[in-house]
Amino acid sequence: MLLEQAMPEFRFHEVHAVEIATNAADVFDAIRTVTLDEMPLVKLLLGFRSLPSLLRGRLGRLPDIFRRSHRPLLGAVLSGGFILLAERPDEEIVLGTIGRFWALTGAASPKIADQEAFRTFDQPGYAKAAMNFYVTNAGAGRVRLSTETRVLPLDSASSRQFARYWFVVRIGSAVIRRQWLSAVKRRVERLSPQMK
Repeated sequence: MLLEQAMPEFRFHEVHAVEIATNAADVFDAIRTVTLDEMPLVKLLLGFRSLPSLLRGRLGRLPDIFRRSHRPLLGAVLSGGFILLAERPDEEIVLGTIGRFWALTGAASPKIADQEAFRTFDQPGYAKAAMNFYVTNAGAGRVRLSTETRVLPLDSASSRQFARYWFVVRIGSAVIRRQWLSAVKRRVERLSPQMK
């Protein structure tokens, strides 16, 4: 699994999956094209996450992801601080970011150029996060689409801060990932009704 290569060590993680009656290529097309508008609950949760920064005037306006919510969510995530760490067509895609996720006002994230910069980053006060979408054959014309998120705080203080943050946001994080998987499934089934 590419996620294992990109981020073998982690302290926090979550995994979610769904089965879809289709093929891997259609699932990957849907991963690339599903939009935030197809996930109203995710839009609401991300809006709540942006609220402290908006109230303090740090963002000045709604983040780009909301103003362009009709565009593919994967592209918005990649233009909003995540980078593509690895990809195997029609099987797995891995994204990564580094930040102080526990900071309510959205502390600036260091710029990372590629998987090597992500792998070697070790500055205290930050945490690394990687997530994937992974497709496997489930038999009988079905595939299993899963997403795993891994987080590694880079020092003990960051680990304590992230643990408190994770306690609060873990349910919302799970909802976001499940909604993303459900939106992919709905899109595939809508475009390929004969595959239901």
